[in-house]
Amino acid sequence: MTLATDFRGPRRGADRGVLLAPGAGADRAAPALVAVADALADAGIPSLRFDFPYRAAGRKAPDRPPVLEATTREGAAELCRRADLEPAQVVLGGRSMGGRIASLVVADPDDPQPALGLLLLGYPLHAMGKPERRRDDHFARIHCPVLFVSGTRDSLAPKPALTRSAKKVRGPVTSHWLDTADHGFRPLKRSGRSIDDVLADVAETSVTWVASLGRSARRAASGTSERRVNLP
Repeated sequence: MTLATDFRGPRRGADRGVLLAPGAGADRAAPALVAVADALADAGIPSLRFDFPYRAAGRKAPDRPPVLEATTREGAAELCRRADLEPAQVVLGGRSMGGRIASLVVADPDDPQPALGLLLLGYPLHAMGKPERRRDDHFARIHCPVLFVSGTRDSLAPKPALTRSAKKVRGPVTSHWLDTADHGFRPLKRSGRSIDDVLADVAETSVTWVASLGRSARRAASGTSERRVNLP
């Protein structure tokens, strides 16, 4: 398949990059993804945003999981090609469904996608109205660092439930909570913050975390490894 993509940042010289996949109801131009990509570029970190086939074709219903997963793998390979990176130097992630699919390919029991980390922006722990069906069975197969960025009013991932599920992840986990924000990162007026303020927070948090993985990325490129730990 031919991916519809947007690449930002340097094409040579970086020691890590970020793949950003869109949520089910959006495309690669989703404001949260653009904000993160812009901030990464300012920090000298390449990123690639892409559209899943159903969005590129103008359809509303998402593709089946195998197609979504294959597209995510293709996006990671394209980022590696454009930025001259190895797969283990790439942070995979994205908004909502895009982040969930990224986590599934990293946790694939038969063919896990190498990753420096997982950047999960608004992880959809369960479908609307189905809190009993948590999408966390694969978390125990995730060994890389994970950053969860979620709103405290996210109806698809209530804070107590997501906090419990995140404990299944085998790698270091960082959680950043957006006060009063919903699944779309929209805050309540009483918070005193606008959606632009929240997106700036998302972008800054994401870049700081990705940058903290730089030493691990350099070690991955040189063929060595170490136990990754969270920064304070």
